[in-house]
Amino acid sequence: MAHKLVIVESPAKARTIGGYLGNDYVVESSIGHIRDLPNSAADTPAKIKDKPWGRLAVDVDNGFTPYYVVPRDKKSHIAKLKSLLKDADELYLATDEDREGEAIAWHLLDELKPKGIPVHRMVFHEITKAAILEAVANPREINDDLVEAQEARRILDRLYGYEVSPVLWKKVMSGLSAGRVQSVATRLVVDRERERMAFRVASYWDVEGTFDAGSGKEPRMFPAKLHSIDAARVASGADFGTDGELKDKRAGDRVHLDRNAAEALVASLRETSYDVRSVESKPYRRSPYAPFRTTTLQQEASRKLGMSASGTMSVAQRLYENGFITYMRTDSTTLSATAVDAARSQVRELYGAEYLPDAPRTYASKVKNAQEAHEAIRPSGERFRTPAETGLSGEQFRLYELIWMRTVASQMKDAVGHSVTIRIGGVADDGRDVVFSASGRVITFHGFLKAYVEGTEGGKRTDDQETPLPDLAQGDAVSAASLTANGHETKPPARYTEATLIKELEEREIGRPSTYASIIGTILARGYVYKKGTALVPAWIAFSVVRLLEEHFPRQISYEFTAGMEDVLDNIAGGRADRVTELGEFYFGSDRVVGLHQLVNELGEIDAKELATFPVGGPDSGIVLRVGRYGPYLEGPSTASQEGDGEAGDGAAVRANVPDDLPPDELTLAKARELLANPAGEETPLGRHPETGLEIVAKNGRYGAYVTEALPENAPKNAKPRTGSLFASMSLDTVTLEDAVKLLSLPRVVGTDADGVEITAQNGRYGPYLKRGTDSRSLTTEDQLFTVTLDEALAIYAQPKQRGRAAAAPPLKELGPDPVSGQPVVVKSGRFGEYVTDGEYNATLRKDDTVESITIERAAELLADRRERGPAKKAAKKTAKKAPAKRTAKKTTKKATARK
Repeated sequence: MAHKLVIVESPAKARTIGGYLGNDYVVESSIGHIRDLPNSAADTPAKIKDKPWGRLAVDVDNGFTPYYVVPRDKKSHIAKLKSLLKDADELYLATDEDREGEAIAWHLLDELKPKGIPVHRMVFHEITKAAILEAVANPREINDDLVEAQEARRILDRLYGYEVSPVLWKKVMSGLSAGRVQSVATRLVVDRERERMAFRVASYWDVEGTFDAGSGKEPRMFPAKLHSIDAARVASGADFGTDGELKDKRAGDRVHLDRNAAEALVASLRETSYDVRSVESKPYRRSPYAPFRTTTLQQEASRKLGMSASGTMSVAQRLYENGFITYMRTDSTTLSATAVDAARSQVRELYGAEYLPDAPRTYASKVKNAQEAHEAIRPSGERFRTPAETGLSGEQFRLYELIWMRTVASQMKDAVGHSVTIRIGGVADDGRDVVFSASGRVITFHGFLKAYVEGTEGGKRTDDQETPLPDLAQGDAVSAASLTANGHETKPPARYTEATLIKELEEREIGRPSTYASIIGTILARGYVYKKGTALVPAWIAFSVVRLLEEHFPRQISYEFTAGMEDVLDNIAGGRADRVTELGEFYFGSDRVVGLHQLVNELGEIDAKELATFPVGGPDSGIVLRVGRYGPYLEGPSTASQEGDGEAGDGAAVRANVPDDLPPDELTLAKARELLANPAGEETPLGRHPETGLEIVAKNGRYGAYVTEALPENAPKNAKPRTGSLFASMSLDTVTLEDAVKLLSLPRVVGTDADGVEITAQNGRYGPYLKRGTDSRSLTTEDQLFTVTLDEALAIYAQPKQRGRAAAAPPLKELGPDPVSGQPVVVKSGRFGEYVTDGEYNATLRKDDTVESITIERAAELLADRRERGPAKKAAKKTAKKAPAKRTAKKTTKKATARK
């Protein structure tokens, strides 16, 4: 029976759309791309293998003609599509309406070669019945300009990767890869780490006070910070450069307080009386955030839900395919009239008419060369389903809820209020005039903040956070309830997270938003970058790669050039530029620039050893880090000669592995000397085990110091020696035989529960813990591994589990919700002293912090610093590569002929 054949990309989308179209339509999936450039020599067509450009599979001498192949695992599926096409009287190519989707539609048309039937390009932005029926009724033709732009991008990436990657294999390490945007993203992460390595800490002090506004005022007590001394502003962290010195030094401009000066000032202010010097009140107004586009969704999902960019896009894809949201790859912040009406209707229903503005809000895209083919990301349909109505759960529910809240909030009124700055002055005993400053904010109408508040990073204040101040007037008298001198240190530039790297790439106009998730996934999978908490840390191999590219491919690795290529591709998509001309300049060069082909073929001599060598502590230290085949290692003088900063001593040189989880900016000269003093593989005998009689030695390994047994020569080949990592309180210099015996006794069986399940005490990568089946609970101290009783263990398991960790001892103090995570922050006692925690991150109190004086603001600052450093890195999982296809599909369409 004749039917209309509709081809989409994914099976899930096919099932949903098939239910809307009825029996006259057969909806089938292409299962993504149906053909591509060959991925290996085995895939490359025999007729082009001997060509100079055969390895590229792009005929660079003939209009940059690409040679495509159908992957082996798609052969049977292509046959199925052709079989369905035989009985079809119409063909609808219903792939996504972006450049990649347009290219997939063109590839399907070129491969299936339908004859004698109409072919339609069907496009839609949401998978609802109304949208699908509208799309079927109003098809269009394939947009050749979009196809040209996507093909140009694919060929650019092939030329860059296939020409530059072999240089990395020869001069850095085999198995590496280079990419047009991937390498630039890696450079961003490396450059940020270089800034951190060059950073010099500056210390500064200030005075913080709690002031009493007097009875009848609300709030009566309020905080203020020292602002100026004798009209000279007190220096804060923003006044220091990365070199640790004050910026723009001018006499009398700022006062840099040290500890002695700050404490002396506090002492001289004990009898001081204060009055209000000025009160400045300004109106506060905040407009709603624009609806989500691809990058803002990825950033907010990272901040609020802790999801990676790739995870966000994967969940969003499922929501889109199942008809819950509109298309999730978009630069647009525009909402259709239908969506605006749906959002305004829900504002009225859920929050009341007083939250609804008189006219609908419109948002203009701020993205240069934005592809406006799609709407913003929003709930699908003419009426938005509330999260409770969707029946979703887990990550899909949380992401849908985020999108729904953001969309509804975008059509609500502004938040309004007022912000106040109060300056309080007094005269110290020594005659100096001091001024304290207090800032506050009160929101009188929350408007859209009632529905949605955007997440922040680095401890920044959220838009709905209020800090009320008492109603004071100029001349009012106030008193200081307490004054404290506080010391601070400047912090290096924060490492990128996935969210901030995406933001940086977009602000620099590098790459396309739809590719950011895969770019970050690639640099993580390649080992160029790893995660420490949420922070992206470059591996040393990335430093070598970036150094080579900067020295020999400066144009191709530059931020400006990579951003400019997006303009070129946009011009091709808009029919304003010619694909062949632009590819020719990139590859062969022109009067203005040197092409990639010439650069690769005229590299000259490259010193591979120099590329992989980085001095530690300056060139005079004698210590260098080298990037080797099996990872980074240190090379330097022996311990005996280190006292002379590398002077020849006995002339011996030693090597030491660098721990995998040691970030480059933490490899100081002192740390390097410590590692060289205890190189991996060097054993310290401790004695014989009193029970087994085996020799016990202490060693330093890639993951830190540990003790292990030396097995006898006649031990079975599969025998494994017992090992135990040293506690934080131990070191290779001080560990004893008794310590080693205790460590090797772990894990220790504590007992069994009422069901007969064994409970053990174990020491893991993230500290001591109890294990019962698959249920693990953290212990407070490492000593508990040997002392915790069965009753104590059962009591720990009887408490509710929090974020996969055991409920610890009762808190010493409750401080309130953390401004970043929203979780309650408490002060607890641990093996390193008192610390603050929000249930996920712990931050030890500093020298001048006390349980009595700690505030939620100070706790938030400590936790923000701890989040930046994050937990130790996890080993990346390796994925198996698919077998490449061997046969080819020749390009025979009119488009190809016209191009030639």
